[in-house]
Amino acid sequence: MKQEYVLNQLKTLIGIDSPTGYYENVQNYLMKELEGMGFRPKHLRKGGVIVELGGEGNPLMMLSHVDTLGCFVHYIKGDGRLAISNQTLNPNNIETEHVRVITRDERVYEGTIQLANASVHVNDDVNSPRSFQNLEVVLDEDVASREDVEKLGICAGDVVAVEPRFVVTEKGYIKSRFLDDKASASVLLGIAKEVSEHPDCLKRNVWLFFTVYEEIGFGASAGIPDFIEDLLAVDMGCVGEHLSCTEKQVSICAKDNGGAYNRSMVKELLDVAKEKNIDYAMDIYPHYGSDAGAALRAGVDARHALIGPGVYASHGYERSHVDGLRQTFDLIAGYIMK
Repeated sequence: MKQEYVLNQLKTLIGIDSPTGYYENVQNYLMKELEGMGFRPKHLRKGGVIVELGGEGNPLMMLSHVDTLGCFVHYIKGDGRLAISNQTLNPNNIETEHVRVITRDERVYEGTIQLANASVHVNDDVNSPRSFQNLEVVLDEDVASREDVEKLGICAGDVVAVEPRFVVTEKGYIKSRFLDDKASASVLLGIAKEVSEHPDCLKRNVWLFFTVYEEIGFGASAGIPDFIEDLLAVDMGCVGEHLSCTEKQVSICAKDNGGAYNRSMVKELLDVAKEKNIDYAMDIYPHYGSDAGAALRAGVDARHALIGPGVYASHGYERSHVDGLRQTFDLIAGYIMK
């Protein structure tokens, strides 16, 4: 794995706000990066980037999503605070997070998600359960009324993007929000980089698809060419109770909440992992759906499988490891390269 390149891409992707529905900036970045490697990517009308890497026969498309968890301004309160319309965030782990409010004309305002009336010295009910009914965005602006906020150009439907807090530790642990799924997106960029430098390395026809609506269930529901025979979702591997995967491994998923993955394709991945001495785990994810599943539900006729680096605390402040990214890269390389 081109470790420095992959980690730099991960840091860059993490730094581009892209909560579901706000995808143009990350889409444009991917287009330019892939064009710079000599490929000819295309973007879909609904958003997302597809690109052919090359090779011949038995077409495979690998899927990774670059949309992240996020929310929106619901309405402006009388005191100038912002009520939150949730899309995918968990109210229990976003309190006190720094956010950026992005208006329709791309003005950006900083703020913090706080409990309404957050001071423990004022609020007798400061330990109440958190929900999107008692959390709010406090803007870092001199505002004290709805009218003050409206003068800034903020209105209902504006994006609220949470600060990811990206860190790579000396021991190789990667801590950040949105490793789901920008960790795997960076691995796929690393694969593209490798192919661009060694164009004859592929043993089959390979495509990439970076989707932008995965977190709400229809990322890969459109845009997959009819001739694609296999779909490989490269997403996060789960780390948690009753699962064997760690952050240092690549996870191969046998089944998620949508059902079993294609038995023959999963076996092919297992055989490569064993042959190449790749550190892997096989697990079942009880609360998980992937772009591959979305594609099949939309009617795509293809085999499907799911892999990804182990990620702990999914949909929270997540943790993975450089080794997990490397094992994922090596499994993909062993599967598609000569």
